[in-house]
Amino acid sequence: MYKYFKRFFDFIVALVALLILFVPLVIVAILIKVDSKGPVLFKQERLGKDGVPFKIWKFRSMCVGAERQGTGVYSYKGDSRITRVGRIIRATSIDELPQLVNILKGDMALIGPRPALTYHPWPYEQYTEHQKQMFDVLPGVTGWAQVNGRKEVPWPERIELNVWYAQHMSLKLDLKIFFMTIFKVVTNANNENIGKTGF
Repeated sequence: MYKYFKRFFDFIVALVALLILFVPLVIVAILIKVDSKGPVLFKQERLGKDGVPFKIWKFRSMCVGAERQGTGVYSYKGDSRITRVGRIIRATSIDELPQLVNILKGDMALIGPRPALTYHPWPYEQYTEHQKQMFDVLPGVTGWAQVNGRKEVPWPERIELNVWYAQHMSLKLDLKIFFMTIFKVVTNANNENIGKTGF
């Protein structure tokens, strides 16, 4: 029953947030465009519910073609590929706000497992049946793994946290994750990749 309420609530929150944040989002888009060449939005294929790929939206925070410049799609502390504006929007998680559109489209939820890349840590077919339980729910803008270590959590442990969330999803748990996320964003906790573990 909760999953139906959750989808309705997510849609309303995303719609209201986009309306309230419209002007700030436009300003961020202009700053990104002025700061560096390339599109304002970065779109990347991720694994969604039931392992079905979808395009996730983010504000572009790295120079165009960054994923081809030797270190892949992952960033690290002091990464020279991150633009000046990119450093600010990453530190404040503003780069994630375009995912409100993904929520409206039904690709994502506010709370859920962060959507994995289609090829890393491995393709969908290579997840075990137990691990695939994390794909039983919509991926989220934030999730249980993010508030329990975020980018410092090794992949096997992160997947286990995602599976646990999928098995225990509830309003109480989602509210807990929401407020823990606010704290993480304000303190910028665990927001640097320590290796090939982060999104």
